[in-house]
Amino acid sequence: LKLKNPVMPSSGTFGYGIEFTDFLNLNDLGAIVVKGTTFHPRLGNFQHRFTEIAGCAEISTIGLQNVGVELFVKDKLPLLRKYESPVIVNIAGETAEEFVRITEVLNQADGIGGIEVNLACPNVKGGGVQFSADRNATFEVVKAVREHTDLPVIAKLSPTITDVTILAKACEEAGADAICPIYAVMGMTIDIDTRRSKLGRNLLASVGGPWMKPITLKLAWQAAQAVKIPIIGGGGITCAEDAIEFFIAGAMAIQAGIYNFIDPKVTIRIIEGIKNYLMDHGIKRIGDLVGSFKMS
Repeated sequence: LKLKNPVMPSSGTFGYGIEFTDFLNLNDLGAIVVKGTTFHPRLGNFQHRFTEIAGCAEISTIGLQNVGVELFVKDKLPLLRKYESPVIVNIAGETAEEFVRITEVLNQADGIGGIEVNLACPNVKGGGVQFSADRNATFEVVKAVREHTDLPVIAKLSPTITDVTILAKACEEAGADAICPIYAVMGMTIDIDTRRSKLGRNLLASVGGPWMKPITLKLAWQAAQAVKIPIIGGGGITCAEDAIEFFIAGAMAIQAGIYNFIDPKVTIRIIEGIKNYLMDHGIKRIGDLVGSFKMS
């Protein structure tokens, strides 16, 4: 997977990309990462789905609302083909078999640059525990996807993990081309007047924001030490300085997530900020930064 630059949006914060064309040129992105795609269309969770949390940016529970893989290929993908930036499709399934079915459809489509496997999904056959909470389940899903496509495969993990290096190695052994070590942290929020969830019938939700960066930076660094395949950093990135920290820690690319809701041009600002940093420090290419962290 060749990127024009190492900056891309995180799935679930950028729609299908087309929604952001009033704010930026999609050709300026390293890649266009579209929202989570399932085999069948999904309506998503009940309202309310989103609320702001002081110091955290937001807490949301969308429920993987999407048009389904076949309608994505038919209606959404043609709109993205006119852009030079590769399209990465985040896929979500409840079983390894569902991941394979989605992959088979995408593998027959023109204009897809890569597949991002959402391992934060609950494994129905495994009692509803997230795939990335279990080393063997992680390996099986990534291996199944790998065996059904020649497209680049990115394994996106979940913060339920206790040792990111174990899962990173499992993904590498299963044939992943890259790893994104973190998805989002699960949390909840309560209205103290009603004593009910601020998100209505939805009790648990994804929490994201700048507070995550020290945690996700650590995970990126640990994963980079454990495997030879590229690491894509993400979680809490809001500016070029954040992105550069991830490069130094060992990530070869980054994803900007929640901040797309606050500043729709954040990815472009990060790209420009990285260019300025490289110029100011006399660094010719990102690769000279990657993994340059000094232990003492």
